[in-house]
Order: sequence, then C-alpha cells, then structure tokens
Amino acid sequence: MTPIVRFESVTKTFQSGRKTLTAVDAVDLTIERGEIFGVIGYSGAGKSTLVRLINGLERPTSGRVVVDDVDITALSESKLRHVRAKIGMIFQQFNLFRSRTVAGNVAYPLVVAGWPRQKRRERVAELLEFVGLSDKARAYPDQLSGGQKQRVGIARALATSPDLLLADESTSALDPETTQDVLRLLRKVNRELGVTIVVITHEMDVVRAVADRVAVLAEGRVVELGTVFDVFSEPQAPASKSFVSTILRNRPEPADLERLRSRFGGRIVTADVRDGSRIGEVLSDAGGHGVRFEIVYGGITTLQDRSFGSLTLELVGPDDGVDDVIRRLRTVTDVEEVQA
Repeated sequence: MTPIVRFESVTKTFQSGRKTLTAVDAVDLTIERGEIFGVIGYSGAGKSTLVRLINGLERPTSGRVVVDDVDITALSESKLRHVRAKIGMIFQQFNLFRSRTVAGNVAYPLVVAGWPRQKRRERVAELLEFVGLSDKARAYPDQLSGGQKQRVGIARALATSPDLLLADESTSALDPETTQDVLRLLRKVNRELGVTIVVITHEMDVVRAVADRVAVLAEGRVVELGTVFDVFSEPQAPASKSFVSTILRNRPEPADLERLRSRFGGRIVTADVRDGSRIGEVLSDAGGHGVRFEIVYGGITTLQDRSFGSLTLELVGPDDGVDDVIRRLRTVTDVEEVQA
C-alpha cells in the first residue's frame, strides 16, 4: 500500500486571549491508500482539527501535511480547491439544502464543477442507485429519515469521484440500527469503489465495525496506533483502555470476583485468550491430571477474523493437578489466579 495522507511533525495551535491552545501536538501519521482509517478520541482530543488539516480548512502551525503526494501546507486557496476536489466530506448533521430535492443535493458539487446537465443527471442516477435511494430522487430532505439523509450526504460526497472520503462523526446523530446501515454503506464505498475513508469518531463500536487501522488521540497527540485487532485485544495507552472497556468487559470486576469466590469451591483463574494461544489444548488435557474445569466468567470476541478475550475458570481437583494445569496455561498465555 502507498500513503495517501502523511502528517509530518504537525502541530496546530490557536490563540484564546493570551493563552495558546494546542489542538494537534507533533503528530506523525500515515494513512494508506485504500484503507478505512479510524481516528478516535474524546471531546477536545483534536479529532476535528485533524480532519480539517487534511482538507486544508486549517493550516498547521508547524510541520507538513501531504495529501496524494502534494504538500498542501503552503498552497494558495485557489490551488487548494483542486486538492479538495478529490476529497469528499460527510458531516454529522448532514448539511443538506432543505430547498433542493435529493437529486438536487447530490448534483450540487457537479454544478459547481461545471458538469453539463445530461452528465449530471446520469451521475446522480448512478449514485442514488448505489446508495439505495433511486426512489427518493424528487423527495426533499425534510421527508427523509436520518439514515436516508446520511445516504444522500454520502452520495453527494462521492459525486466528483474522490479518492479520499472524510467522515466526521457521520453516525453520531443516528440510532444504532441506522448506524450499522450507514457503516455497511461506507464499507461498500471502500471495497467497490476503492475510496480511502478516514472515520473520525468518539464511538469505539464504529471503529470496530468498519476500520482497518485506528489512531487514538488524547490531548492532541496520537497515543496509540495500530490495527483495530491489536488495539482492541491489547490496548496500551490509558485512553485506548478506556475506550475498549466501554464495549468489552471480559474480565471480572472485584465485586464479581467476590461473588465467584463465594459461589464456587474450586480455584479461580483468569486467562487471556488470543488466536494461537493453545488454551484449548491445555484444558482438554486437564482431565488427565484429575482436574475438571468450568467457565464461570468472560467471553471471546471475533474481530477481523481473529479471536481474543478472557476466560475466568474454576479448576477443581487435587492441588498438584491444579498447579500443573495452571503452570501449563502460563506457558501459552497470561494467567492470573484469584486469591482467596
């Protein structure tokens, strides 16, 4: 893969009275052509500033932003317009013209670009079919659901055949079911049209559903960067751990451990599970040591066709047999025994 966006030591500051606020702080980042790249962070982390740096709506205070091999940092506004023509934008609040029909909204970028009328009609019909709204061409935005409005926004963003699509909190105004519909459409855009997509969000579920890689932002810095699987299965930064914990809870909390200790008479251990960890082999042999086991807590998550999670087990049997099973588990994964 080749880069389509590069941040090279990019810092962006703003003045607020006598105070200098740093929105993006010394960011080095590469987004590969053809991927879906997630940028996640809490409010104030610098996500929106980051996306505005990509399309040149903000200029870095220092460093370089390179888009499709063009250093946009010092481009004039007229030259920036040529770069932006290859960048589509999807907004949280849709930003549709209420006085224009669905077809008119999708056609608007083509009007600005000077496309002839017949070519515009053909392109609009093609895009509305792609997003599943051919029957809504003459409807107005106020007659549409939130999900339909966002589909119009996606069609409009695709009108000029961009290479790069920026989705800034594009599902935040939608209910969970509609969110999944929109994310499926974004995956379709990526896979069938080959468009690189940058998803800016504060929702880890969105990243898990759609992204290939993810950058976690905190206080303007990239605190963790990796594949979605790696960040989910082994988060390193405190911000990453916080995000992952909002949707995955495979390890018991202290109160859960107290209940487990009072309910089960055997020894309790918690073992991490990852692809290839061979925990199953060890447990299948436990009976040979006079040990039986029961899963009492935890779960396994499949992500990007790989599995990870955590299992809390009750091990019942002679002490030497249980000791041996725990020893063998520790040779294949991380294991923590719950002390009575």
